[in-house]
Amino acid sequence: MRAIIAALAVLACGVAEAKERVTVKEKVLVIAHRGASGLRPEHTLAAYTLAIEQGADFIEPDLVLTKDNVLVARHENDITGTTDVAAHPEFAARKATKTIDGQAHTGWFTEDFTLAELKTLRARERLAQLRPTSAAFDGQFQVPTLDEIIALAKKHGVGIYPETKHPSYFRSIGQPMEAKLVAALKAAGWNSASAPVFIQSFEVNNLKALHAMTKVRLIQLMEGSSAPPDGAAPSYATMATPAGLKAVAGYAYGIGPNKGMIWGGEGPPTALIANAHAAGLKVHPWTFRAENAFLPPALRRGTDPAAHGAVVAEMRAHIGFGVDGFFTDFPALGVEARGGAGN
Repeated sequence: MRAIIAALAVLACGVAEAKERVTVKEKVLVIAHRGASGLRPEHTLAAYTLAIEQGADFIEPDLVLTKDNVLVARHENDITGTTDVAAHPEFAARKATKTIDGQAHTGWFTEDFTLAELKTLRARERLAQLRPTSAAFDGQFQVPTLDEIIALAKKHGVGIYPETKHPSYFRSIGQPMEAKLVAALKAAGWNSASAPVFIQSFEVNNLKALHAMTKVRLIQLMEGSSAPPDGAAPSYATMATPAGLKAVAGYAYGIGPNKGMIWGGEGPPTALIANAHAAGLKVHPWTFRAENAFLPPALRRGTDPAAHGAVVAEMRAHIGFGVDGFFTDFPALGVEARGGAGN
């Protein structure tokens, strides 16, 4: 009980601070994580369109490559769980086991399919037990290309926030993605620091290469309990120290930390936001999800993992702590937490 009371006190403080902050600083960005992925199968034009309708400032595609070198949006290059590929007997022989970022994966992979073949597949909800509303749309939507996502964003006047997925792996198989991504953005007229684009990566050397190729803003992703898969740093924890953040500021515009690196749901936040701001970096944490399964214990409602808890309060607390934007699977709730589309 004491923990819950303490958490609510922090939340109340965070909400009050948030209301003050949004009046004196730039708008806190609502970033639609894989689109409105809490309500539609992730990384589909339907998910991105719904996110735009709900007021998101940016839509986020995770980018991987096809066999014919087309950038498409999938959470991973392993499409076993996010498409109906297993139901296509014509592709049964393409099931394979590959080592990606040091881990073995068995399934079907985008780099073994041409774009035309990939377009015959249909998207599926990856978290069907937690998100039956989204799973009801299984089989309806194609895998979109980056060009299709750019066209959608430009049509509606929102930005894009692409993540390069496993760039070292793709480079190792002869499919580097940096130049292809930069070319696509340049063709859209997006090659400046003022372009409505952020490029994010968990890798370091990938971002450093992009820093030399484009003026688009770059975001270093961080996970509290691991290290960059390209081996460029001993851990994200060392990168999140004041000295580490100063080094990140040499090539990136900001950081995208796991929200747990900022706050655990009770007590005060860590010093990460203050230290990042001191280094001149923006802070865009991930990922705010409504389901109890993804919330700190003090913010859950009931015991059903799929039930929605106090995610709006969680987002408001982080706004009060001073984040510059945040990723959420539920953009409408993100806009609500921020205090409206125009704030």
